[in-house]
Amino acid sequence: MKFYLGTHQPSWLARDLDVPFLVSHRRLACRRSLPRASTSWALDSGGFTELSLHGRWRTDAATYVKAVRRYATEIGNLDWAAPRDRMTEAHVLDRTGLSLRTHQHLTVVDHFRLRDLAPELPFIPVLQGQSITDYHRCADMYEERGIDLAALPLVGVGSVCRRQHTTEVERIVRSLAARGYRLHAFGAKTLGLSRYAEAIASSDSASWSLRGRHLPGCTPSHRSESNCLRFALAWHTRLLAALSVSETKDTDDCLSRSGRFGESLAA
Repeated sequence: MKFYLGTHQPSWLARDLDVPFLVSHRRLACRRSLPRASTSWALDSGGFTELSLHGRWRTDAATYVKAVRRYATEIGNLDWAAPRDRMTEAHVLDRTGLSLRTHQHLTVVDHFRLRDLAPELPFIPVLQGQSITDYHRCADMYEERGIDLAALPLVGVGSVCRRQHTTEVERIVRSLAARGYRLHAFGAKTLGLSRYAEAIASSDSASWSLRGRHLPGCTPSHRSESNCLRFALAWHTRLLAALSVSETKDTDDCLSRSGRFGESLAA
């Protein structure tokens, strides 16, 4: 599983760190110059913040495509870009005044619009919903319009960040993986990934920055650790190590069960 370290410091892309990053369009859009990426990265649309603050997308499809084309050309090494999707958390729906199904419809329509405008750019479809039925309905909306999601390199799963560690989200992720989708779980961290890391292709998080706000800076120039590269990399390393331990435990448990099963057969 590939884990993208979320950051609001685009300059980190140019550092030779061998860490994949997730950077928001909101952090890049107003920059006159862009860093040249030394490693792979992915683009978040910033939709959660956009809809939470303004209740709508203020950037039209053509403008967004122009921006993403610039990022792909000038920054380089772009793995994929999120569309102008619509999240379905209750407070976002309250802010837009639209229904969950309308958010799903607009998310699907936007993917097709972006794909038509720029078929060469790596936009991924994103599934939105709350219940397991919602997500499968959203997937069907893509499939009914002629996209074979199982044939794509990646399919995003949105609106799971704040409940990423729950049994409900695990069921959602595993049921979508059972359809043959290679999934990116937006905002899934250690607790969530310990449940279903093997069922997804990738995830991301910038929760290190939120945690770092409450810690004193490691140098006199840092008021806190919320913008500290050293702190972010250490967090990323710990997360990967925790996942490695979890995967090893799962493998050992599986081998142990297999051994007991073999013994019972021999008996």
